[in-house]
Amino acid sequence: MIFDQITKILVVKFIPLHTSAWSFLGDFFRLIHVRNLGMVFSFGSTFSPGLKLITSIILPMLMLIALGLYIVRSKELTSIQRWILAAIFGGGLGNQIDRIFRPDGVVDFLDFKFYGLFGLERWPTFNIADSALVVSSILLILLHLIDTIRFKRGSRHIAALAASDNELNELTDKPADNVINFPTKE
Repeated sequence: MIFDQITKILVVKFIPLHTSAWSFLGDFFRLIHVRNLGMVFSFGSTFSPGLKLITSIILPMLMLIALGLYIVRSKELTSIQRWILAAIFGGGLGNQIDRIFRPDGVVDFLDFKFYGLFGLERWPTFNIADSALVVSSILLILLHLIDTIRFKRGSRHIAALAASDNELNELTDKPADNVINFPTKE
């Protein structure tokens, strides 16, 4: 969140709005200064002021409060899950700071060519907070998939052990054909 806010301050100070300051590999990457009055992909930028207040400030702040409490209070989270959720929290808070304190909108400045994929010549311009949100969300999903695969493998292993244990019990409960039974004294 701090790095996000520092980069936004630098962009606002040194790059005039709606201009490009630098490009790399032709126009593959450009450092530009634009503002986003909505949320992800400018969704909600045309909402009425009341609806925009609810959808882009109040609801996200309530979600951030809930996420923050979950991060701090949960005893179920692993250390890595806690760090990933903290990065999501930081990214969300970074953009909320802009929405609350920058009336011209969230400062976006990272602009990549997308070569017509999904009908987009350029990917929507984004910032460090957006990157933290996306990368952390992908990491959280991957971590969940890995845990699920490990759990399923562990369940199969336990089931196989249980099955072989049941087979062993069945074998030991049957009298063996090659065992001689000696009479016992009573």
